[in-house]
Amino acid sequence: MTSRPGSEIFSGIVSAPFGAMGIRTSGGVVCELVYLPPSFGEKEPQDAVAEQAAQQMERYFADPDFVFTLPIARQGSEFQRRVWDAICSIPRGEVRTYGQVAKFIQSAPRAVGQACGANPFPLVIPCHRVTASGGLGGFSNHDDENGYYLAVKRWLLAHEGVAAGAPWQQQAMAF
Repeated sequence: MTSRPGSEIFSGIVSAPFGAMGIRTSGGVVCELVYLPPSFGEKEPQDAVAEQAAQQMERYFADPDFVFTLPIARQGSEFQRRVWDAICSIPRGEVRTYGQVAKFIQSAPRAVGQACGANPFPLVIPCHRVTASGGLGGFSNHDDENGYYLAVKRWLLAHEGVAAGAPWQQQAMAF
């Protein structure tokens, strides 16, 4: 396994179809999951929680219906947790717009987008299922229209059965 500078901050790094996923753990819980480019080599899990996260991510990559049961650290503001809870209710294969999530929790679309970008547990809290009303939107606090992060979002949506190339506003469903 090759490592890259910076990989020491992770308790494990798992190969993913779109690159890699970094796992940070502390005190028996997952503290953060991070999308990493393919240049990051794998890193064996350093503790039992990182091992559990690695196994569950591998299961998700093989089966989009897999349901995560990881112990995750309580993070974020009350508002962010409300957004994340709403996102967790979006079924696999469906998307919602930032505006639909905002209406559901009685907030504003931009605030929902910021909470999505602050999500420390991608895959577990599936922010990739939230799109802009007229397109894919941003992802993971990145607006790289043709870059790595949006390629990850496209892969995740395709993996979960969201029709490729379909108009995003038609894919969005009500809560």
